[in-house]
Amino acid sequence: MKDPSSRRRARRIAIGAAVVIALAGMNGPWLWRVGSEKYHNYKINQPEYKADNGHWKVIDFPEEYRQNTIHASLLHTGKILMVAGSGNNQKNFDDKKFDTRLWDPVNNTIKKIPTPVDLFCTGHTQLADGKLLIAGGTKRYEKLKGDVTKAGGLMIVHNENPDKPITLPAGTKFTGKKNGKTFVSKDPVVVERAKKVFDKQTGAFLRNDPGLGRIYVEAQQSGAKHETGTQDNYRVQGLSGGDTRNTYGIAQKLALDKKDFQGIKDTFEFDPVAEKYIKVDPMNEARWYPTLTTLTDGKVLSLSGLDEIGQLVPGKNEVYDPKTKKWTYTKGIRQFPTYPAIFQMADGRLFYSGSNAGYGPDDVGRDPGVWNLRTNKFKKIPGMSDPDLLETSNTVELPPAQDQRYMVVGGGGVGESKDSSPKTRIVDLKDANPKFTDGPELEKGTRYPQASVLPDDSVLVSGGSEDYRGRGASNIKQARLYDPKTNSFDKVADPHVGRNYHSGSILLPDGRVMFFGSDSLYSDKGNTKPGVFEQRVEIYTPPYLYHGSQPTLGEGPKSIKRGGSGTFPTEHASSIKKARLIRPSATTHVTDIDQTSIALDMKKQGNKLTVTVPKNRSLVESGWYMLFVTDDQGTPSKAQWVHIP
Repeated sequence: MKDPSSRRRARRIAIGAAVVIALAGMNGPWLWRVGSEKYHNYKINQPEYKADNGHWKVIDFPEEYRQNTIHASLLHTGKILMVAGSGNNQKNFDDKKFDTRLWDPVNNTIKKIPTPVDLFCTGHTQLADGKLLIAGGTKRYEKLKGDVTKAGGLMIVHNENPDKPITLPAGTKFTGKKNGKTFVSKDPVVVERAKKVFDKQTGAFLRNDPGLGRIYVEAQQSGAKHETGTQDNYRVQGLSGGDTRNTYGIAQKLALDKKDFQGIKDTFEFDPVAEKYIKVDPMNEARWYPTLTTLTDGKVLSLSGLDEIGQLVPGKNEVYDPKTKKWTYTKGIRQFPTYPAIFQMADGRLFYSGSNAGYGPDDVGRDPGVWNLRTNKFKKIPGMSDPDLLETSNTVELPPAQDQRYMVVGGGGVGESKDSSPKTRIVDLKDANPKFTDGPELEKGTRYPQASVLPDDSVLVSGGSEDYRGRGASNIKQARLYDPKTNSFDKVADPHVGRNYHSGSILLPDGRVMFFGSDSLYSDKGNTKPGVFEQRVEIYTPPYLYHGSQPTLGEGPKSIKRGGSGTFPTEHASSIKKARLIRPSATTHVTDIDQTSIALDMKKQGNKLTVTVPKNRSLVESGWYMLFVTDDQGTPSKAQWVHIP
């Protein structure tokens, strides 16, 4: 029997021939009057076309339920958490209008969820109990050079007292010893006590290493005359006694330069059953644009982000324990750009693909490799093509997860670069010496491509733009299905809506794929009109759902242990060829670390199907999964939700 992509190509040829015949019989002037768009709409709605290419449908929510969706996660209730926070809108931020919606795609109902802080550009991941961990967000919006009226920047506060920490409230004044200029802190800061250092051989006291605190300060008045050009020591006003001598500030240039976004430490668990945010202990570091990655033991690693000063967190990574609800630092320092694509491997190590979504030096932490978190050792992986065009690329774990193969799709230059890559690069991490090799190319250089793993082991790649944030009307309205077995792309139906920055895609339990967001910088080709955030959702129905009826999978056990089995009733046992556990997505900024598709062993007996879950805890992380089965025509069932405890 032909594979699905061969059948699609054969049908495409037949459809093309039919189109030629139809056009030949049409009246030319009539065709020109009606226009190609009407004919295109007719063609894409024909059953044969859908069976070959799939179908896209735009969902336009009622106005009161529209939002600038930045983050989206599929919950085990089948509903989708759509988070905007302030939605990249300065006015919403100033007015403290923070937005979250809960959408039920089956019943098409939307519920507004009270949002405690600005979760714009937060990080998120699925927890073992089905809650969603959400950490970080926005403390302050960026200010471009020219909009900054008060000189400011980073003040590092030193505490040389080994006996006690010191707390400085917001509004603390720092006066330069050389320049005589005074700057005011915007937030409180706790500076830990100094650390006594002794000689290891003699035990003799050597020195106190001061405790350090980081705080953003700005001038009291506006104007360039309050800028500083060089480093200076700063006296802290309002202190007395020994604190006056032990506590001081050091700052480099404090100027009217651009001020980047600033992050927060706030952490929440979203409860899908209670449908509300639950506040837990904050992170040790403030983070804006962080990545959250689940580890073998169910704890969650938080990486990168911009801190409360608007600077890249200096490699201080930390782990959340869902049992204690507390964060602890990891060993050593390892720095990455913001939203780094870092996945847990089947052997417990971490894979960094080089994909990221923005901020950070262009020569620090951008090389792909394998990271041992326990030892903090990092081994680079060679062979990456277009290595300088990995920002805004997408990384997807190719199905099934047991193969440990990853594909990096597209990408662009650092920052607002116009450069973009059409490359796909594939690496096999089971190889003793893994290296990247090129896969099939996209038609165009593509930033922000979306990639969703489907139940039939294909990968849907869609959207993106050639230029930064869709500049020059460069959105790419194309979709491809990637076949890991043949290492090839097959063109399918084109989406109606362009997607670039702040967009994402999510596999739904019925086998369709949801697309959301897009935040174009401009709305015209000449880049003269401001962009408008795309609030429409679009659903793609893959070709496999137009090949006849879906195989059915009845209800079975809701929980299956690793290494254990579960039996499900089905009238189509004889035709079922594969079973997959697919972890639900939590996606933002071309980053979906949760997405994975795990092959299950199967045993058929009459109208029953028994599936067995692999024992590997690093491969099968605890949590809720969608269980799909797929028949010999490549058609998947609707999913049953299964919990791996």
